[in-house]
Amino acid sequence: MKLRPVLLVLLLLGGFYYVTTHVAATGSAGPWLHHAMGVSSASGAKTSTLSEPMGSLELTQADAAPAYDTEEQQNIAVYKKALPSVVNITSTAVAFDFFYGPVPQQGQGSGFILNKDGLILTNNHVIDNAQRVEVKLADKHTYKAQVLGVDKNHDLALLKITAPNLVPATLSESNGLVVGQRVYAIGNPFGLQGTMTRGIISAIRSIRGPQGNPIEDAIQTDAAINPGNSGGPLLNSKGEVIGVTTLIANNGADQSSGIGFAIPINTAKAVLDDFAKYGYVRRPSLDVVTLPIGPDIAEQIGLPADYGILIERVLPGGAAEKAGLHGGTQRAYQGNTPVMLGGDLIVGMDGQEIASPQDLSAAMNSHRAGDTVTVTIFRGQRRMDVQVKLGDAKNQQGQLGQRT
Repeated sequence: MKLRPVLLVLLLLGGFYYVTTHVAATGSAGPWLHHAMGVSSASGAKTSTLSEPMGSLELTQADAAPAYDTEEQQNIAVYKKALPSVVNITSTAVAFDFFYGPVPQQGQGSGFILNKDGLILTNNHVIDNAQRVEVKLADKHTYKAQVLGVDKNHDLALLKITAPNLVPATLSESNGLVVGQRVYAIGNPFGLQGTMTRGIISAIRSIRGPQGNPIEDAIQTDAAINPGNSGGPLLNSKGEVIGVTTLIANNGADQSSGIGFAIPINTAKAVLDDFAKYGYVRRPSLDVVTLPIGPDIAEQIGLPADYGILIERVLPGGAAEKAGLHGGTQRAYQGNTPVMLGGDLIVGMDGQEIASPQDLSAAMNSHRAGDTVTVTIFRGQRRMDVQVKLGDAKNQQGQLGQRT
């Protein structure tokens, strides 16, 4: 009777040895072993066995397509909303080659649809000097475009195509943007149509555009921007346009460096409004040549404030001269550069402090030619306010010097 438990144990061990060394080797007991030993597939997944020339291959597959998390859903929603409004722009110019004569040269950029009438906004440098401009929509149809207007100062251009079923972009506001806010860029980098990248607003700063033109309150972002993105929309998390992608800080490498810039959409709106009203941009101007003032210069020449911009010269017949503002009368040198001292020192406009030319440009961008503004100045040691009716920069294009 005492041998019976020993025999039972030996029988169980022998059976286990047979199953693991003979049956399991053939694969026929694989599913049974998985179940018996408690090895099961992950929740929401199933296993399948494929017969291969070298044996069987077991795979674990999801029962259904995986669900998207909240962040992915937002990315997808932005892309689906904005993509139909983004276009690929091809500009063709003719260059002269010594051996081959006139040779067509093509450039590419991006843009976005403003309305169902076919108006499209892009960068001026995308279509500058082009003899032919073509627009390819998200549905791959291509149309010849007409250039309606350009604003080189803001690096913007307005195009028009004739096409059915256009989907306009939704324009937001660029006032109140904050660093850290999520943004998206959609465009055609290196000609790869319909590419979206994502990042944040890295800074709001004044920069110089591709042609050296000042861009006030430019939106800096780390969203990947490459050649071909120019003119495309920079979007907020709702898929609304907050800026026009315009350039990258590349440090000599013609590709994304993580520092890209966009023109604020409010600047673009003001340009579009001028196009609609006048057919060109009425850029407001004080019609003065100025010198930025800092603490060191202010102390050297005895100015009553250590900030602001000093009027060196007022342009004949311009807004400043008509308002009675004074230019400099004393010649001096800043390094090797001659400057005129003794003029009025501008320190404010409409109650806003003007500490630099960028401050003045930003204040001017909220006005149009013909508006009357209150300019705060120091004349000698006397602080005073002067009413100035802003001029039209177009009327002073023949004048020399750095005009503000």
